[in-house]
Amino acid sequence: MIAEVIINRTAKKLNRTFDYHVPQKLEGLIFVGSKILVPFGKSGKLEEAFVVRLKEKTNYTNGIKDIAKLEEQLKDEQIELAKWMAKRYFCNIADCIKLMLTPGTRTKNKEKRIQDKTINSVYLGKDIEEIEFDIETGKIKSEKQKKILHFVKDNEGATIPEIEMFTDTSRAIVNTLIKNGYLEVIEQKIERNPLDEKDIETIQKREKTENLKLTEEQQEAYQKIAQEMNHKGYRTFLLYGVTGSGKTEIYLQLIQKAIEQEKTAILLVPEISLTPQMIDRFMARFGREEIAVLHSKLSIGERHDEWERIKQGKVKIVIGARSAIFAPIEKIGIIIIDEEHDSSYKSEANPKYDAKEVAKKIAKQSNCPLVLGSATPDMRSYYAATNKEKTEVSLLTLTKRANQSSLPKVQVVDLKQELVNGNRSMLSMDLYTAIEENLKEKRQTILFLNRRGYSTFIMCRNCGYTVQCKNCNISMTYHSYEKKLKCHYCGYEENIVNVCPECHSDKIRYFGTGTQRLEQEIHKQFPQASTIRMDVDTVTKKNSHEQILNQFKNNNIDILIGTQMVVKGHHFPNVTLVGVIAADSSLNIDDYRANERTFQILTQVARKSRKRTITR
Repeated sequence: MIAEVIINRTAKKLNRTFDYHVPQKLEGLIFVGSKILVPFGKSGKLEEAFVVRLKEKTNYTNGIKDIAKLEEQLKDEQIELAKWMAKRYFCNIADCIKLMLTPGTRTKNKEKRIQDKTINSVYLGKDIEEIEFDIETGKIKSEKQKKILHFVKDNEGATIPEIEMFTDTSRAIVNTLIKNGYLEVIEQKIERNPLDEKDIETIQKREKTENLKLTEEQQEAYQKIAQEMNHKGYRTFLLYGVTGSGKTEIYLQLIQKAIEQEKTAILLVPEISLTPQMIDRFMARFGREEIAVLHSKLSIGERHDEWERIKQGKVKIVIGARSAIFAPIEKIGIIIIDEEHDSSYKSEANPKYDAKEVAKKIAKQSNCPLVLGSATPDMRSYYAATNKEKTEVSLLTLTKRANQSSLPKVQVVDLKQELVNGNRSMLSMDLYTAIEENLKEKRQTILFLNRRGYSTFIMCRNCGYTVQCKNCNISMTYHSYEKKLKCHYCGYEENIVNVCPECHSDKIRYFGTGTQRLEQEIHKQFPQASTIRMDVDTVTKKNSHEQILNQFKNNNIDILIGTQMVVKGHHFPNVTLVGVIAADSSLNIDDYRANERTFQILTQVARKSRKRTITR
């Protein structure tokens, strides 16, 4: 038997296959999708490779080498997906295959692979009758030893630190009992479950554990998707619902239906909206053990163990960011992509794939529905759903909030007039007054500064003119170290301007992000207010995202200042005011879809307030 393999190297010159002989000891174990080690090149150094085809003969006449070792097995459909991705995204097939391997094993350096997490558990080393006899006859005299033995009898599997703590004894006494055979220590593998830190009982008391009654619109949307699930067919649905219309409840009930059909489910969410509230809702409904979570804030060990739980069929629901679409879950009954318009579903690293397209391919392979949910759909998704000539995407619309509440009032403030009136602050007078009122009423406020305005650009504060590329009609980016304006699309550059070409004003200013500066401004103008900031600089540690949100909610902090992280997936009943700083700044970034993305983010942030949103 001959295996046609691709070597796991990123060099494009190796984007081809090589033939290896399957040795007798591996016959019946090597399949398409196997990850193997093979001797490669003149040195015969072992390299990682993937089997993409099995055949009886080889065209090579000089003899071929044997496969050295079998490491991991992928499914046929995973190899098919990798081949499709390599063709679709013009990339190395090995790079695509690596996306489907267990985290922690995607390296050729054996020393760096993830080890199992173990714990030393203590058990009785002798029958309890023999231990009790030795106590009664005085062979065991120490009261502390007796205390330890009685504790372990009632708590077998406890760790040595737990024994020390609960019996108020020392490790030396425990070691003496181990040495004399009364106790034994067994090393046991434990799974690193990122949800173990959560208190499931508290969550189930706070969240709804039963299905909620659907509104008429929700029921109609649910039925159309459920009907496709009954027919076990592929179809894409665009669930277009305003914020608060109950899309998540539809997701929950569709996933429940998949489980009842003995199927599984994948739910993709933007990395930024993997919020505690989202996870808590699913845990309350389905329990901790049924769910696997995959995202970048987990340690590599946690991702490894979650992946293994999925491979072993221990979970029914995978919730995660973009890469979770490659989770090795079987018998998929439904795939859901929430906030489908979000740009994070496109990978910016090789291979540069679009998770929505990959999900569509997997849904076709699995004969299951794909649901795209959003309050501000991607224009391409919306066009596909409304184009009468194409019927591949079905449009489902939710026009009302599930609790029948009205949308908040939105007020737009023109800062040009504020400037004329002498206000050079980051806050408009209306926003300043609204924050002041909220503080007096003990209500909370969210201030949002769009992270998408990261690259500094030039704008006239008198007329709003921005310098645009003469070739691409997108905003030029200011590079301070070169004192140049550059287009990040075509490379065109020109010198900076000091006078506005439109109104001839000298009020040319440089704009960019500044959550720290905004926080300083708030402290200056409202010294009595408590604030907390959430951006890429403050959520660097594990669980810091959840901790900041909990502090804001539980400590009743007055003002939350942040970037896009503050507008997705949260619900704070006491937030009655949302302020958007420099709302139009993201129109001027170097992105041809800047208008669409600005509309999406502003629409979402505007609906986070219970009463009022002010943009400036």
